[in-house]
Amino acid sequence: MVDMLKDKVAIVTGAGRGIGRGVAKLMAEEGAKVVVVDPGVNVDGTGADKSIAETVVSEIQQAGGTATACLESVVTMSGGESIVQTAVDNYGRLDIVVTCAGILRDRMIFNMTEQEWDDVIAVHLKGTFTVVKHACILFRQQRSGRVITFSSQSGLVGNSGQANYGAAKSGIAGFTKVVAKDMGRYGATANSIAPRAQTRMIGAIPDSAAELRSRSGVASLDEGNESQHLDPDGIAPFVCYLATDFASNVNGQTFLVYGDTVSLMSQPRPMQAIYCSDGHWDMDDLSSQARNYLTKDIYNPAPAT
Repeated sequence: MVDMLKDKVAIVTGAGRGIGRGVAKLMAEEGAKVVVVDPGVNVDGTGADKSIAETVVSEIQQAGGTATACLESVVTMSGGESIVQTAVDNYGRLDIVVTCAGILRDRMIFNMTEQEWDDVIAVHLKGTFTVVKHACILFRQQRSGRVITFSSQSGLVGNSGQANYGAAKSGIAGFTKVVAKDMGRYGATANSIAPRAQTRMIGAIPDSAAELRSRSGVASLDEGNESQHLDPDGIAPFVCYLATDFASNVNGQTFLVYGDTVSLMSQPRPMQAIYCSDGHWDMDDLSSQARNYLTKDIYNPAPAT
């Protein structure tokens, strides 16, 4: 144990299983006091099992660490506030927030229901906001803090059958960049992780995302099977690094993390442009320039069959 997070207090949402569990346990190993947030829902957001969070807390305590369970849902503002208050009530302060909580309701866009959209947006996007907003009130006052959110390649690049999830994860990436600018002046940072790992969201287990996608007629999340060999605990070390004082200069970035690889993702920027001479496009001129220059040979991720 190196104790890189000694005397820090961390909140980890979705910490009962998968990536969040690994993050919570490693943060505790590194000396942080951890609030393990997980109401124990199924991968589609249904049900509840308080033993999920309590089991992780027990594992941390048995290893000599300090942790407490929180069963609050992230989908309401009161829930987010209660999660932050749990850290303050138990440990007197808050230094780190990691937002791993998520669910899946995958379906092709022409079949997706309003409820499937709303539920996924609520847990991922709003659920990130509810906790981060209340944490940032404290971070602003104490002029320090770390926010580490979870985006996804589905949000950054796109994945069939995940309009709700992709929109939420893309939103989280944009949200994180704004939080970084809002909070940087107060000594706090915000960064986002796009992970690849074998979790129950892509694992072939009962009630897994694979089963849900199959029922909905949606292709596998991991068609190349790459993630089946990637340990979710492998995401935790870089998350913990971003939470340390060593990463005080890292702000507003998105990182792709999997296996033995950590990649800094590029920021959106113009790639190529076309111009008109008089400040107003004529359709004939625009069509010619766009066809011959701007969109010529552009990659189509889903060509017609």
